[in-house]
Amino acid sequence: MVENIVIIGQQMDSKVLAELVQKASQFKSHISLVVADKTANAKSIMGLISLNLQAGCEVKIIAHGEDAGDVMPALQPILG
Repeated sequence: MVENIVIIGQQMDSKVLAELVQKASQFKSHISLVVADKTANAKSIMGLISLNLQAGCEVKIIAHGEDAGDVMPALQPILG
C-alpha cells in the first residue's frame, strides 16, 4: 500500500475530474482519495464529485495493489 498527501493546486472542474478518473482507471490497483471524513474511489466520477475537491484542499491518495508504486507519479500532476 502506498499513501501520499497532495494539496490541490487547481480548480477541479468536470474536465479535470474526468482526466483523473481516466488516468486512475489505467491501474490495476484500488485507488482511493480521502478528504476530511469522506473517501471515494478514484475510478468513479460520481465518487470524486462527492468529495467537492477545490484548490488548496488537502487530499490523501491511497493505492494498494500490484502497480500501486506507479500511481502517485501519474496522479499528482493532475491534482497539483
